[in-house]
Amino acid sequence: MYAIVRLRGQVNVRYTIEDTMKMLRLQKVNLCVLVPENPHFKGMVHKVKDYVAYGKVDAKVLAEILENRGRLEGGTRLTEEHIRENTAYDSIQAFAEAVINGETTLKSVPKLKPVFRLHPPRKGHAGIKRTVQQGGELGDHGDNINELLHKMR
Repeated sequence: MYAIVRLRGQVNVRYTIEDTMKMLRLQKVNLCVLVPENPHFKGMVHKVKDYVAYGKVDAKVLAEILENRGRLEGGTRLTEEHIRENTAYDSIQAFAEAVINGETTLKSVPKLKPVFRLHPPRKGHAGIKRTVQQGGELGDHGDNINELLHKMR
């Protein structure tokens, strides 16, 4: 499962890239979405790689994001009780592990918003105009996306 975080704004962005961002539900800076690893999403991620940071998320960080930034319709927080009542899992951690393993999806929780509004990273970005290979934040982080998501919790 990929975690995609938009890092750059929408000024002077080509229409085709902005359209792809809308399809990914990344319309503002510091929004995060989780998408499965399939050829459709890989192509979309490759198209917007100069405006986002992405990589494979692990269960621990996903549970942290769900607990801190998971929101239900109406703006209320996602709680352990809501997970227990509406899914077969007894905790957010167990649900996060099931999502990572592909046993369930985020859509199985009713009224859970698919987009997570993250905080800007603690201690700042390494640079939003350079790729990871050049010492910045843009592009494919691989497994290191978990460090960025932890900073943005």
